[in-house]
Amino acid sequence: MPDTPRAARKARVAAFISGAGTNMAALLYAGRLPETHFEIVLVAANDPEAPGLALAEAEGIETFALAHGGVPRAEHDAAMEAAARNAGAEYIALAGYMRILTPGFVERWEDRILNIHPSLLPAYPGLETHRKAIEAGDPHGGCSVHLVTQELDAGSVLGQAEVAIRESETAESLARRVQFAEHQLYSRVLDEWCARPFRPDWLLEELRRRALALPESEERESHGAPAFKLAGKSGKFFAHFSDRHHGEAHVAVLVKTSGQEELAELVERDPDTFYRPAYYGASGWVGLVLNRKDCDWEQVDYWLERSWRAVAPGRLAAAFDI
Repeated sequence: MPDTPRAARKARVAAFISGAGTNMAALLYAGRLPETHFEIVLVAANDPEAPGLALAEAEGIETFALAHGGVPRAEHDAAMEAAARNAGAEYIALAGYMRILTPGFVERWEDRILNIHPSLLPAYPGLETHRKAIEAGDPHGGCSVHLVTQELDAGSVLGQAEVAIRESETAESLARRVQFAEHQLYSRVLDEWCARPFRPDWLLEELRRRALALPESEERESHGAPAFKLAGKSGKFFAHFSDRHHGEAHVAVLVKTSGQEELAELVERDPDTFYRPAYYGASGWVGLVLNRKDCDWEQVDYWLERSWRAVAPGRLAAAFDI
């Protein structure tokens, strides 16, 4: 990790609730632990009387509420979204939010809205999950944290917790125990999801996917680290993955510049994004920092393609343009 205060790296999360907000409370307090990567910055509700709002206010968290009755769904979503953006939220955690979000809302926040559901998805989406699990004779109920998509409870499952179904179990008794599991699971999964931009394994996978999308690219090890080159024995390297090599604080991709003048200009203009890497810098390679909260992956794509073009033969670059 870079040598910056952990608190400075916390992702800002808006929690949407409709009632008591017990899952929201679990997230709020987990987010205040020094080792977590997120913090709750807004609690928004579709019911101004939701008890969870009072809890958030007592803890000094910004709140927003707008009753949904008589308000068109798109208009209500727009107000909730505006509140989240005004609070600087980067993610949204649905914590007992009993509204289905409009497709446009979900699309704009793709991979940045999480929800917790009281079943072991894909089993029993929707309501009455505990009754359904008991009537089916399942040995376990439980809960799932998943990404929100336009299809109800159908997004990728990020984590699950099982809760045993006992003899003479009722939906109410199972629900109470599942809620304990929810409070443990949600904060852990949200933390893992928000930590991705700082994890070398996730950064490498994201970089790999983008680099190998370039024509005739392949991955090879270079000086003990993953790197990307044109295919074949004579293919030249166009990107190197650096996980704090040579004592540097960064997880980065090294890409080719036009030379020392451009390298120096980039580092001077934006030292939080670019740096002169040890050894490689002498040849005009620049380090593009990946493990930062505001990493711009479109910028990474630009430099990967530009670096690839610097070593690609003319016929390959021309074919790529076509």
